[in-house]
Amino acid sequence: MNNRRRMTGVVTSNKMTKTVVVEISRRFRHPLYRKVVHSSKRVKAHDEIGCQIGDKVQIVESRPLSRDKHWVVENIVKKEIRTADTGVADLKVELPEDEETQETEANNDSA
Repeated sequence: MNNRRRMTGVVTSNKMTKTVVVEISRRFRHPLYRKVVHSSKRVKAHDEIGCQIGDKVQIVESRPLSRDKHWVVENIVKKEIRTADTGVADLKVELPEDEETQETEANNDSA
């Protein structure tokens, strides 16, 4: 095992080629005020295994791969199961032939 830092985070973007944005969140108690503080940071990581948005991944520190990339995705801890959202455009009502012609004639008469 090597001395490289390893962190776990959630993939928030995968729009770049072979690069994902991983958000690393942590909670800690403030040393003086004893209040729970939420902290997060976003890093770019090199992705050869094909992560999707919402996947929980483990990233490992590496040599600089570009100006922003200093991390590599090591493995996927938990895979996110996403379903395709059906939008309004996908919902199309099929009308019979005679109703379609009556509807278009009514629209032409009113115009």
